[in-house]
Amino acid sequence: MTGRVIVITSGKGGVGKTTTSANIGTALAKSGSSVVLIDTDIGLRNLDLLLGLENRIVYTLVDVVEERCKLKQALVKDKKNPNLCLLAAAQTRDKSAVTAEQLKGICEDLQKDFDFVLVDCPAGIEEGFKTAVSGATEAIVVTTPEMSAVRDADRIIGLLEAKEEIKSYKLLVNRVRPNMIQSNDMMSVEDVVDILSCDLIGVIPEDTGIITSTNRGEPIVNDEDSQAGKAYINVAKRIQGEDIPFLDMNEPTGFAAFIDKIKNFLGLNKKSDDKE
Repeated sequence: MTGRVIVITSGKGGVGKTTTSANIGTALAKSGSSVVLIDTDIGLRNLDLLLGLENRIVYTLVDVVEERCKLKQALVKDKKNPNLCLLAAAQTRDKSAVTAEQLKGICEDLQKDFDFVLVDCPAGIEEGFKTAVSGATEAIVVTTPEMSAVRDADRIIGLLEAKEEIKSYKLLVNRVRPNMIQSNDMMSVEDVVDILSCDLIGVIPEDTGIITSTNRGEPIVNDEDSQAGKAYINVAKRIQGEDIPFLDMNEPTGFAAFIDKIKNFLGLNKKSDDKE
């Protein structure tokens, strides 16, 4: 049985696509699946930084295509997880250095040895996007609850629907802030799903720990106390076919949860009727 090739895309830059790729890949590998991550953002590679592998890159995707090395030589194993490998992008070339046919061939080769091939797609809908989706049969569309990001996600979904090879695509809503949704300062996840008419695979809460984990080259799924980490682990489980409920992000955690329990015990959380 060949592995699954999933492209992680967004249209808009800066919505957390590469963070999503690194964390889903790490979570799948931690569960025992063999995973390879492909960074197709040629010229602007970042996936190696998020995994803490920047000092171990010898060969890149472009080196494989231009036959300066074999595919297996270019794969960098994760330091902590032997089930996870990275095929890095080249920093000194542009997106025209790899064609759609070439990437499709690489994905087909990797499918033979890995359970999952995750393709981290560059932002935009130009050549880089067309190349990144060329070898995939599934897609995860990443958006944030902002109109500009949702509009770009809608454009990407239209392009994915037009591509026969893409058999299914799912939506991941990133950087969700429940307090802003409650005050009507942010679109709700339900609003985003309604606009895009797309099945949901993940809801990731805003988490300042992601900045720290990115700077350390350590995916947030390795932090057992992180809500975002738990949410990414749940996404990986859903990809593997498990029926996992979405996190209740209105539920307080840590010290806030402790205070909430005391209030419940004292009966202070009972809402009084609103008076006209």
